[in-house]
Amino acid sequence: MLTVQEVIERVLERMFHKPTVAFGCGRTDAEVHASQYFMHLETDKELDYDPVFRFNKNFPKDIVVFDVIPVHLKANARYNATLRTYDYFIHSFKDPFLRTLSSEYDLSNLDFGKMQEACQLFVKHKNFRALCRTPDKHNHTLCEVSLAQLFISPNKQRLRFQVSANRFLKGMIRLMVWQLLEVGRGNKTLTELDEYILKGESGPQDKAAFPQGLYLSKVEYPYLSMPMRSEFAGILQYQLNGNWEVIS
Repeated sequence: MLTVQEVIERVLERMFHKPTVAFGCGRTDAEVHASQYFMHLETDKELDYDPVFRFNKNFPKDIVVFDVIPVHLKANARYNATLRTYDYFIHSFKDPFLRTLSSEYDLSNLDFGKMQEACQLFVKHKNFRALCRTPDKHNHTLCEVSLAQLFISPNKQRLRFQVSANRFLKGMIRLMVWQLLEVGRGNKTLTELDEYILKGESGPQDKAAFPQGLYLSKVEYPYLSMPMRSEFAGILQYQLNGNWEVIS
């Protein structure tokens, strides 16, 4: 399967006339999106042209460059990141325009209040071994989740889960979303979710939410923090910071 990194590096090689590695701020599953993403590269070629225009002219239509920022030689897009924020979008109706941009689930019988309470369990805990697809491949499964919150659209047919942490584990957010849905459906109590995370015992039977609802929305560095692009995919996000209501 062709990856975004492969596509970018092929373009860079063509532009710079030599192999050029693109170091991204993270890797995600197929069908997952990013409305803010950082990568770094090293080049000894003087960019005596508008790099944003030139990159966008050469990249395919589903890859967009917003900014090109000079940084010091030791800057690393992946390892220097101190905070990552993701948004997960759910819609409750069949919509051909949202099919690849959001995940469709039945919202009619969900207890949103319980789901919001469940979000705070993610902030409470520090070890997320239970919410990692490959825990044994990590040196540790500790994460500092600083924000986990649910929003709903005015018509109550769209749901948005936002979570921020200093790092994330493989499959972690999609596993989180599935657990929230289980709590909302009444299939799992808050106590059971709390104990599930505490025990740290995941298994192949544990389900993950669909990938297409997940977006990397913001990445922060000690030397760089750029605002989210609220205008990105407006049809999907209802302007990311507007019109959404916090579930109480």
